[in-house]
Amino acid sequence: MKSVPVWIWYTAIRVVLFAAPLAVLLIAGVNVWLSTAVAALFGLSASLIFLRKPRNAMSHDLYEARHREKPLVREDDAEEDAAVDAATDGARKPE
Repeated sequence: MKSVPVWIWYTAIRVVLFAAPLAVLLIAGVNVWLSTAVAALFGLSASLIFLRKPRNAMSHDLYEARHREKPLVREDDAEEDAAVDAATDGARKPE
């Protein structure tokens, strides 16, 4: 079984950290704008305090994806490049 990617896990927890306080405040009858602001501040602070490891893992994954030594090669890249080159060569030739 494949594990869930870190970014999905981190995003889901961040949404819950925002949605739970928002729901509680709205059920309590607090103004919508105030509830949203308080829930956003709570979600931000709780994620900074409690989600350090997932945040670091996600930033490491992003860094690794951006700084690969060998570019990611797909099987059909050569065919796509040839099609693009043929299309641009055909557009440049005057008739």
